[in-house]
This record gives sequence, C-alpha cells and structure tokens, in this order.
Amino acid sequence: MPIHKMKSYSFTTTSYDEWKDTAVQSLKGKPFETLLTKTAEGIDLMPLYTKEHLHEQKISRVTKPEFGWTIAQPVSAESGEQFLLHLKESLERGNQAIVYNGLNQLSWSEQELRQLAQLLTVYPVLFTEIEKDDPILQAFTFIDKEKRREVKGVFTKNVLPEGFSQVRTQGADLWSIHHEGADAVTELAVCLAMASELAEEASTFEEFTDRFYARFATDTHFFMEIAKFRAFRVLWKLFSQAYGIENPKQVPLLAVTSLRSYSKLDPHVNLLRGGNAAFAAVLGGADWLTVLPHDVLTGPSPSSNRYARNIQLILKEETHIDQVLDPSGGSYFIETLTAELIRKAWDKFLVIVESGGYQSFLQSGELSQLCAQRQKEVASGKKSLIGTNVYAEVTETTLDTSLAIAVSKRLAEPFEHLRTKRKEDLPKTVLLNFGALKDYKPRADFVSGFLAVGGIEAIWSPSFETIDQALSWMQEQQPDYAVICSPASQTEMVVTDFLKEKTGNCIVDVAGKYETEISAQWQVNGLHGFIFAGQDKIAKLNEIVDITKGGNPGE
Repeated sequence: MPIHKMKSYSFTTTSYDEWKDTAVQSLKGKPFETLLTKTAEGIDLMPLYTKEHLHEQKISRVTKPEFGWTIAQPVSAESGEQFLLHLKESLERGNQAIVYNGLNQLSWSEQELRQLAQLLTVYPVLFTEIEKDDPILQAFTFIDKEKRREVKGVFTKNVLPEGFSQVRTQGADLWSIHHEGADAVTELAVCLAMASELAEEASTFEEFTDRFYARFATDTHFFMEIAKFRAFRVLWKLFSQAYGIENPKQVPLLAVTSLRSYSKLDPHVNLLRGGNAAFAAVLGGADWLTVLPHDVLTGPSPSSNRYARNIQLILKEETHIDQVLDPSGGSYFIETLTAELIRKAWDKFLVIVESGGYQSFLQSGELSQLCAQRQKEVASGKKSLIGTNVYAEVTETTLDTSLAIAVSKRLAEPFEHLRTKRKEDLPKTVLLNFGALKDYKPRADFVSGFLAVGGIEAIWSPSFETIDQALSWMQEQQPDYAVICSPASQTEMVVTDFLKEKTGNCIVDVAGKYETEISAQWQVNGLHGFIFAGQDKIAKLNEIVDITKGGNPGE
C-alpha cells in the first residue's frame, strides 16, 4: 500500500460482542466461559476488559498522598556493633529506614546504643516482633525529650518510652493472616475489622488515625496485589466516612514481600517472586516497602541483602514509577478488579463485625479452609511453584531454618519435608522405557520431573522392544523402584505381559492414568500404582521415598 494511502487509512471499531463471537469461534466448540479464570477471592477474571466494564463499577479512585515510597530494608547482624555497621552501609547505598526485627535480640554496648539513637532522629523506623525486654529499646531513652517528636515511623507493638508521638504503634498487621491462608478480600476485610476495634477504643477518631497504620504482605498474584493496595485507599475513605469524617487523613500503607510462595528449594527463584511482589506493591501505591532476601528462610547473607535492596533501587531508577501517584490507574482491568475487591471486602467486613469481630473470625476456621485449598492446588500441580513442585533440581540444598523471620504455613513446606531424606536413603529408581524414544520420551520426561520434586533421580533404561530385555536389564541394575514408560497405544499390552514375567521385590508403577477395571486388574497382578498429571504429588512422593532398600514399602 503506498504511503499516502497508509496515512489516510482508518481502522473500523470492533465491539466487545464482535470480539467475543470471534473468540468463541476460535475455541472450536468449547464455551466462552472456559476463558474465565476463577480466583481465590471468588472473582471471575475476564479475558478482555473494556470501557463498559469500568463504567459499570462507578467507584471513585483515591491516590496516595505523596510521590514515591520509603525503601525499608532490614539488615542482618549478630551483635549491636554489626547491626550498626551494616545499617550505615545500607543507608549509604539506598536504604531509607531503620528496620529491625526483634525475633533475634542483639547485645549492645552503651556507646553503640547512643550511636543508634543519633540515627533514629534522622531516618524513619520500622520495628516488628519487638518485646519490652529488647535491649535495643534503650537507644530511645538516650534521645532528649524535646527531640523525640523527630522520630517517625512504625512499631508493630507499643513498647516505646513516652514522647514518641510521631511513631505509629496501633495498626492492622496482616502478615500472619496472609500466611494462614487469607486471600485479598479477606485481608482487606480483616484490616477494616481491626481498625474498627481500635477506633472504638480511642477517645477520638483523629487520635486513632494518628496512631494507625496498615501493613500487608504482597504476593506473586501480580494484578490482584496491585488491586489490593489500590482498594485499601478507597476502603479507608469509606471507613472514615462511616465515622463522619468527610476528608480523612490517609494512613501509612506498608508492604512486605510475602513468604507464602518462598521456598528453600532452588531459592534463587525467590528473587523473581520478591521482584514480582515488590513491583505489584509499588504499582498499587504502597508508602513503605520491604523486600525480604531470597534466602531469608535459611539465613540471609550480605549479597542477598544487597540483591533485595537493589530490587527497590532498580524499580525507582529504571522505571521512574516514583514520579507517578497512581501508575496502574486507567487500566480497564486494574480499575475493574479494584472495584470488585472494594465491594467484596466491604461486604465481608460487615459480616465479620456482625459475627463478633476479628477474634471471632480467627476462630471460625475459614483461614484453615483457605490454606488447605491452596495446599491442595500446589500438591496437584494446579498452581506452580517453580523449582519446588515443578522443574525441581535434584541437588543438595540447605534446609536450615533461620530464627530471624516468623512465618507459618508456606506452600513449599511439604515439598521441603520430602527433601530431608539423604540421597543414599532414597530407593534406587529406574524408568523402564518401551518402544521408540520419540514415543515414550514425553512420559519419561514427565515422570523424571515428578520424581525430582521428591529429590529422586531416576536412571533411564535403554529402549526396550521385549519384556525379556527389560527383565534382563533390571537384573543388572537391581532397582528398588521402577516406573514403566511406554506409548499409550502399547501400555496395556506391555504392563500386562510385564506383570506376568516379573520376579523379585522391586516395586513397579506405570506412567499414566487408566480405566478403573484394567487398573484394578493390574494391581491384583502385582502393580503398585500410577504416576499421572493432576495427582497429589505430596502423597505419592511420600509413598515412594518411604520405599526401603530391597523394594519393600516403608512401615
């Protein structure tokens, strides 16, 4: 087409219904609903969002009060002297806050505490898991009373001396319920429920607001996390208006990268998880952000602390999203998802309050159900944890537990427990491959990957044409456990004939899922079981790793 015609060419506008009709045609008989994605929050994610979807919501936007966010990175230390050294280095290299976790209390000299006191009036603070007997609190007593108002930040417990009026000590910390299984709607609703109880205890709503903060864990469900942080600001406005405050002050919105999907297995994948979660929180409008190191579960190193800090620095320096108040605003998808979260969270908040409040909700068992559903999806492979339940590496890995972080019910924990067995204690495992390589390889690859999740390395046999070849090779290898891998068209004949000829104590499974009648007959004839997609990997792999040397199932 000549250039002058290109300049005058225009495209016709396609309606949503026309797009939908075309999409349905491409599905070749499947219903349009197969394109919808159901989330843990009970929201159906559409394959396409338009202006019409957004106009249906009719919920106003509330943006953060200031540009940018505070980089609040922790440092690792075994003494007060080391803490000061690493803190100063961190502050010089881009960190913007003094972050301390009281789970691992440190020893301090008076001189070190006085040095820390000087820094406390310069940089904002974020102290979590702090107790009254922690020696670090003595640093605050060395700050002159007239300068105590200069100290700003957040304490998740009110253990400060008097005079630190700019430090917020009452808030909604959603860290625990997030890791107990809460979805985005539940977190937002519980946050409001906690705020409601604190507001009722305060003498005035203004006093409550000046003390309040909200701290959310940010996970890897990228768009949902963006919407969660955006939804909080609108919900906070609605909450304040319910108390008669038409123009409420915004409260600090803190984010910390979730450990729900972190794993000790292939921990460098946690860098991707942390980066994803951090980016979502920033796009959603967090005021403070903490990115936990990728090896925080086993004990961070200077390099992992640096990587975590640099995730934030790269977001600031390379994307310039700190120059925009609402970077994700205007997206039909994000705006619609935000509005849905707001409605669902507000409704759930009202239900929680009417049912007895936050503590009653915790005792209801709902979080346990949500957690169990997540674990089920990960165990079956419906949800992937790269390097843990899929694409696992059969290598030695550190499974130590650091005492510097408090977290429960991570999704990777059952898989980590599988890997606690020493390699020499695992059953010697082989794959019995029948037919041509191109025909059995897809199944053999799947089984190898499945076994690798449990730390089991399988030896591949040559390509067998007869049962006698397989039995002869097994006599040489003397395996404890074997899996038959053959093309689907040949499996029935191969397994039936193999079981007739098999001798010895080797436990044998077959790759694939089969009709109940033939499966039952094989098991009567000596087949142990099956390996197939969608299976509960935890249950099956525990069964396999418990096979003892000599081919007998463990007691």
